[in-house]
Amino acid sequence: MGSLSAIAAEVFAAEVEMARRTENLGYMARVMAQVTLPHSKPTTNEYTRHNGKLTLSMWSPQHVGLPYGGVPRLLIAWLTTEAVRTRERKLVLGPTLSGFMAQLGLVPTGGRWGTIPRLQEQLRRLFTSQIVCTFDDVDVSRGSSLGVASDYELWWNPKKPSYGTLWNSTVTLGEKFFDDIIERPVPVDVATLRQLKRSPLALDLYTWLTYRYSYLDRETLIPWEGLQAQFGSDYKELQLQVQDESCSCEGP
Repeated sequence: MGSLSAIAAEVFAAEVEMARRTENLGYMARVMAQVTLPHSKPTTNEYTRHNGKLTLSMWSPQHVGLPYGGVPRLLIAWLTTEAVRTRERKLVLGPTLSGFMAQLGLVPTGGRWGTIPRLQEQLRRLFTSQIVCTFDDVDVSRGSSLGVASDYELWWNPKKPSYGTLWNSTVTLGEKFFDDIIERPVPVDVATLRQLKRSPLALDLYTWLTYRYSYLDRETLIPWEGLQAQFGSDYKELQLQVQDESCSCEGP
């Protein structure tokens, strides 16, 4: 029996290889595996979430609003995967809206509650948001400002999602955001993300567990209060009660 870290590394490598073989290997920004976006629509244009000594703060123009829900998570995974693949800050989203939505695992539907207006809204919210990550310890205090996009152009016609345009829709990632996501991205299975797309919490848990498991070297007990601070600060009460009031993360 090998060490827990060796077993974890072996299992993680096997999962990555399986995703690669099935052409489902993608990547998620590491910062989004550590701290998360809002699950539901925020009431303000400022948002903060904590993970131990790491704090993520996000804000956006008042008339635009903050990104929330499952769609921005799928978008960040797509942006990270494309940045890792192309090593370019300027990413081509494609000539048709339906083609881009297919890459996210979304079926184009119109109407007030359709996927098309929801995607357009979340694209705008994500691309205009600013993110600041701070880390405060006894001996050091660090911070970094990460604008997701420095420029973007969306030429799609929402009434004709399959209609091609003369120009490709593009986004140019913020320089620091780009550097951060390609430095050490978190490998994920794109097929799994698509299966979990209806639940932002499930997406967060999958990404976080994948990230934590990649460097796990011992059994780790995580208090439910810690999970609530990271994933469920929007919920006022802890619904789940267990005997030892903790979550165990361990290898197979």
